Amino acid sequence: MSNSADMVYKLGFADDEIAECLDKKGLLSIELEFTKKCNLRCLYCYSSAGEPVENELSLDELKSVIYQARELGARKIILLGGGEPLIYSGVRDIVDYINSLGLQQVLFTNGTLVTREIAQFLFKKGVTVIIKSNSMKSEVQDMLAGVRGVFKNIRKGLKFLMDAGYPNGKVSLGIQTVICKQNMAELPSMWTWARENRIIPYFEILTYQGRAKENAGLNVSISEVKAIFERLEAIDRERLGIVWRSRPTIAAFSCKRHFYSCLINSQGYIQPCPGIDMPIGNIREKPLKDILESSHVITNLRNIYEKIEGPCKTCEDRYKCYGCRGNAYQITGNYLSSDPTCWRFKKGTE
Repeated sequence: MSNSADMVYKLGFADDEIAECLDKKGLLSIELEFTKKCNLRCLYCYSSAGEPVENELSLDELKSVIYQARELGARKIILLGGGEPLIYSGVRDIVDYINSLGLQQVLFTNGTLVTREIAQFLFKKGVTVIIKSNSMKSEVQDMLAGVRGVFKNIRKGLKFLMDAGYPNGKVSLGIQTVICKQNMAELPSMWTWARENRIIPYFEILTYQGRAKENAGLNVSISEVKAIFERLEAIDRERLGIVWRSRPTIAAFSCKRHFYSCLINSQGYIQPCPGIDMPIGNIREKPLKDILESSHVITNLRNIYEKIEGPCKTCEDRYKCYGCRGNAYQITGNYLSSDPTCWRFKKGTE
């Protein structure tokens, strides 16, 4: 197994690919929302998803922005839904369209709507699937999802995906887990279970936005996050020979999305990422290329190592990590500030 965590994850891009993208001022991926509609009410949801909002993108508009992204060099489309992507009636059409363009795709889903038929369809189309699974305890999972019976349906959806053939050498399967007070104790065992089953463990810190701002009982201290990252780092190193260095925002994975990606929300607004919910334009008004090229926010983020402010500017990991831009923005109001949730941030508070 490779020692490169980024390549183990199969969700990021190599440094030389990122450098070429920056040179061309293009894209390697986009994150795409379909609708804010969701069948769950997760306590930590960044977008406070539930009901659809007015004037969401049509199927043709979604296809148009995917095509524009490909013309800018995008190789991978991340299907976020905004709410739950599998609740969107045109999801199969989108998957087919992305497939027809020869692009990779990653679907983030809560897993509750995965049927045997959908699992087989996604596997046949080569879609990497990441299921949102926050606990192996039904009461904890249901509480975090805000709906009873969710744990059972997630496990059923996961089984359908594995029965369909996930994961294999070509098509990956993962679990997305938000680190919070309620699941801290079981994270090492969940991580180990995922690794043993060749499932990508996508464990990330909370972003203080949406419903997470209303649910302070989810919060863990900076020192607790540091401890759990180091515990997971040790599991990988000692048991599997996978070597990585603990730093925000996602365990074993360096978030470098601001060099090569952006988010298109369900109303067509472009954001740098889900955490920086600062619209920089709308695809209904201008082409994606023009929006990205004219945005000083995108320019600053693509030059983040030079533009970043505070302790991050002199951190020993400053050329490998820039913290969570979402938490920097949500907590300080400045997307260029140092990440207050990083344990290397000297002025951070517990």
